[in-house]
Parts: sequence; structure tokens; C-alpha cells
Amino acid sequence: MKKNIALSPNIETLFGTRDENLHVLEDGLNINIDLRSDSIELEGAPRDVARAEQLFADYEHLRKSGHQFVNGDLSSMLRVVVGDPNATLRGLAEAGRQRSFGRRTVQPKSPNQRRYLEAIEQHDMVFGVGPAGTGKTYLAVAMAISALLNKQVNRIILARPAVEAGERLGFLPGTLQEKIDPYLRPLYDALFDMLDPERVERYLEKNIIEIAPIAFMRGRTLNDSFVILDEAQNTTSEQMKMFVTRLGFNSKAVITGDVTQIDLPTARRSGLIEAVDILQGVNGLAFVHFDESDVVRHHLVQRIIRAYDEHKTKLAEQQLSLLEPKAVTARPASMPASEEPHVPN
Repeated sequence: MKKNIALSPNIETLFGTRDENLHVLEDGLNINIDLRSDSIELEGAPRDVARAEQLFADYEHLRKSGHQFVNGDLSSMLRVVVGDPNATLRGLAEAGRQRSFGRRTVQPKSPNQRRYLEAIEQHDMVFGVGPAGTGKTYLAVAMAISALLNKQVNRIILARPAVEAGERLGFLPGTLQEKIDPYLRPLYDALFDMLDPERVERYLEKNIIEIAPIAFMRGRTLNDSFVILDEAQNTTSEQMKMFVTRLGFNSKAVITGDVTQIDLPTARRSGLIEAVDILQGVNGLAFVHFDESDVVRHHLVQRIIRAYDEHKTKLAEQQLSLLEPKAVTARPASMPASEEPHVPN
């Protein structure tokens, strides 16, 4: 099927640098896009052409309504739309408008990120599991800030296990807060990225935003709160059970972690792995799993994660082959005594 769309003013901003966005549409929707002097020709299956046509119409509507795409948001949204038949460009853009993220505009950059944001909106407890750089913590902090600014909750509580990444830092000087700050720095980074520094300091001073090691959660009931547990793969079984039972009325909890980067002693099982196994069938919880295609850091990070995954699979196959029983060659039956060769004295 072929379809021609008239070129509208400034439509070329949709094409991207060196037409990279058009290539995303061609690859994702299995269509051919041919730019003519006064129109755009779409060729492919009727359903795919219809989706592309809707996408061009959505872009035109957003442009006329004054929507601004920044920091690669358009390219990210297009990848989400082609990867999810139920997503539309207009729907993604308007959903981002409805959420208030302080001074930042946050848009999902992959179908899994979109599912993650929707899961946080629709469930009181969400587990986000996947490799580094997939936006698990950043998006959770963004949703927490949105809930706080929209007065859906009264405070944000950010927690992390105080576990070194394969090192022993030993004695750290200073007050208790100064000792634990290095472990919690990534959470501070996300906050300062979305809110003015003065506002963050004010919220911290008034305990509207609280950042603490998970050990400080014991014995508390967290009402009217948005609670995030980061680096959950480094919790023990006891710590995880303690955390997921802290949830009070009108509260949300998001638990994030990467099960490939566990820094617990070898004998201890990760509380995150155990919780995913135990809680999988519990109604009201949501689990979102990320992979290397969701990585939003430097493009090399995707390749590095893929290389580590392939190496891990290869090692597992080698170990499995060593455990498989080897075929034993049958020994010939003993020769009858009459046929045994005579050995001279």
C-alpha cells in the first residue's frame, strides 16, 4: 500500500539529523519513506502505513500547539511508539506534560521505561530490575518529585543499603550523616538534577525529603510517603522483608536493583532475588524488567552490558557441559577359559 502525505511547514524538524528519525520509523514499522518535492510517500502494509500516518498527524498537532521537544526526546518517543502498538506520539507527549518534574522534562526513552512509569502510577509497590543505566532510579525519583509537587504525598524517603562495591572503605571520619553520604550520593545527584539546589536543601532540612540507609527504616510505618529503595540487590533477605512491610496508608514504594551487581558476601542470598521469587503472584504489585536496549547512557554501555551477558551465558554453558555425565565405553565380556591365550612359564 502507498500513501502520500502533503509536506507541511517545519515538518523537516521531525526527520532528525541526517534523517535518523525517518530511519527509526522505517526499521520499526517495516515501511519505506520516500521524500518528494511536495509530499512524503509511505509504502508498506496497510496497518504499518496507517501507524506512520497517525504519527505524522500527531507531530503536526503537537507542533501547532507549541510543544517543544528537547534533549533527544523526540527520537526517544519515536522508538517507544514503534516498539509499542498501543503508544502514540501525542499520548506520550501529553502524558509528560501532565506530570510535574520540577525544572526537568522527563520522557520515557524505551517501551520498558514507559511501562515502568505507568506501573508506578497504577500500583502502590513496583520492582524495577535491570542493568545499570536503564533509568530505574532516575525515573523513580522523578515520579516521587512529581507526586510531592502535586501534593499526592507529603514526603519522599530514599533508602539504600550501605554496602561497598567489592571494597572495604574502613573508618570514615565525620558525623553519622557524613559517613553515610558517600553511599547515598547517586540519590542526591538525581534530586539536584530535577530541583533547584535551594529547594532541595530546604526539603532536606525540613525532612520533606529524607535520605537514609535501609537500616534506619526498621520499626517505622511510612504514611503519605513516596519511598524508594535503590541498589536493592545488596539487601539481605531480612532487610528486604523489613522494607516491604513498612508501607503505610496513601504511600507508594519503588524498589530498584541490578541482580548482576551484587556486593553481598558470597554466602548471603540477595533480598531482591528472593523478593521477586516470593512476591511474583501477589496482587497489587508490579514487576518491570529492563535489558540492555533500555540503557540511556553512552552507547558503549549497551555493548559492554551485552558483552558481559554473553560471557556469563558462555561460562554457564561450559559449567553445564562439565556436569553432564560422559559416555562410558562398554568393556568387552571376559573370554571363556578355553579361549584364553596360553602364557608360557
